[in-house]
Amino acid sequence: MDTGPTTHLETERKYDAGPDFTMPDFSALTSCYSVAGPDRYELSATYFDTDDLLLASHRVTLRWRTGGTDDAWHLKLPVRTGTRREVHLPLSLGTDSVPEQMHAMVADFTDGRPLHPIALLRTVRTVRRLTGADGSVLAEVADDDVTARRLGPRAGIGAGDVMRWHEIEVELVSGSPGVLETAGKLLVAAGARPSASASKVSRLLSAGLPVPARGGPEAAAPRGNAGGR
Repeated sequence: MDTGPTTHLETERKYDAGPDFTMPDFSALTSCYSVAGPDRYELSATYFDTDDLLLASHRVTLRWRTGGTDDAWHLKLPVRTGTRREVHLPLSLGTDSVPEQMHAMVADFTDGRPLHPIALLRTVRTVRRLTGADGSVLAEVADDDVTARRLGPRAGIGAGDVMRWHEIEVELVSGSPGVLETAGKLLVAAGARPSASASKVSRLLSAGLPVPARGGPEAAAPRGNAGGR
């Protein structure tokens, strides 16, 4: 079984959306695009960091996630604004602790300090794929309902409390950056706004108190599944 890392660049843009946001019709973007989907998934991700959040301070995220097409350990390293290098390792290496290979990859950030679970995020994701005339996927638009809480003895303000929000991610697959621009303009016209958070976990960690959204803070688990990713 191959337990080596796989790597790719992730280029995306994030948008915040209110509880009543309605996804626009992306098929109206241009005659060059068509839309596949929507497909619905339930994602569960556990994030790891040092006690003093050294990874977060360097805009590095480390997690394992299930429920999608890329169930794996994920390490995301900043490259430039909107782009991160993503490294995957298989979950067969175990989920109780961070694999040694990933410990080594983040050693420059952590100075060898232990890594512990610091956040749990559950996301109900609805994905639409923008495809070209040849059927290739140019970009994916993910409509995310997120439920999150901090973990660990040093979680800080709001530890154990549930925070919920609604966001949209547009991730480039094989298209040009212009696809992101065009899709973003349509989302903003529909009422979304560019997100100030680089990642979901950074949004949770920077929040002082839970913010109710789309169903209220008492709803600690995502809604039922209507498909798999």
